Amino acid sequence: MAPHGDGPDERHRRPTGVDDGTIAALGRLSEALETVERARGHLYSLHQLIGHADLMLDDVVERFRAAGHDGIADRIAGELLGRNVIAGRWTFQVVEDFDDGYYALFRDLDRQARDELVGGRRHLYEAEMKERRRTRGRPGHEARPDGTG
Repeated sequence: MAPHGDGPDERHRRPTGVDDGTIAALGRLSEALETVERARGHLYSLHQLIGHADLMLDDVVERFRAAGHDGIADRIAGELLGRNVIAGRWTFQVVEDFDDGYYALFRDLDRQARDELVGGRRHLYEAEMKERRRTRGRPGHEARPDGTG
């Protein structure tokens, strides 16, 4: 690791005594959480898209009725409009269950591991990768946002 006058700020430096295996494991846990964050975004997209589609069905039913297709309009209105997407649940309930269960546990375990092993520091694996890959003294390769290091 670079001397303290160069390189990342203190919150992105490996604490004394922490081995490479621990940094790699924390990095992989962080990467897994980031993947879950992306999946969560897709889940919220599903929630919004399904909600929008359901609201569009009001117009669909009206248009079928106006075109003289009451049977189709009745089936859509009675069977599809407002239907649960999963047994007993609309998407808001799926999102809430995900957020309060799996997602909350994942975030808690990530935080606990970082707190216990590296004093809560985040992205140490990436900070060390940045140090290995940047060209010291070259514009655009500074270690810190303030341009130092």
